[in-house]
Amino acid sequence: MRDDVRALLETHLQFAYTQSPPEDVYALGAEALVAEDITFFSIREDGHVRAVGALRELDDTHAEIKSMHTAAAVRGRGLGARMLDYLLQVARERGYRRVSLETGTTDAFDPARRLYETAGFEKCEPFGDYRASSYSVCMTREIG
Repeated sequence: MRDDVRALLETHLQFAYTQSPPEDVYALGAEALVAEDITFFSIREDGHVRAVGALRELDDTHAEIKSMHTAAAVRGRGLGARMLDYLLQVARERGYRRVSLETGTTDAFDPARRLYETAGFEKCEPFGDYRASSYSVCMTREIG
C-alpha cells in the first residue's frame, strides 16, 4: 500500500477517534485492510489519492462497506458518492444481495449518513460484531 494511501487512512482513523470513544471506533487501518475477506479501493486524480473505501465479505450474500473516506481538500465534489457507487457495483458483480455498514452518529458524520441515505441505505440493528451505542449507527440495503 502506498504511503499516501496509508496517510489518508491514518487521517480517517484519527477523525474516528476524535468523534467516538475507543470502544465505538470500528474504522480499519492499513494493516487490517489487507485481510483476505476485504477488497480495498482508492480514487486517484493527477497521481494523488483522493478517496478510499473497502468491501468486506460477511457471507456469500452479504457484504460490508468499510473505511470510506474522502480527503478534506476535495470534499463536496462527489468522490464519496463515486466510491460508494463503485463499491455497490462490485458487490452486485460478486452476487451479494445485501450491503451493510456502520458509521458514527455525531454531527461530523452527517455528510456520510446523508450520502448513505441518498444511496438507499436505511438504519438497521447492529450486525456482526457491532453493538448498540449512541456513537454508532448501522445501515443496510438490498442490492439483488
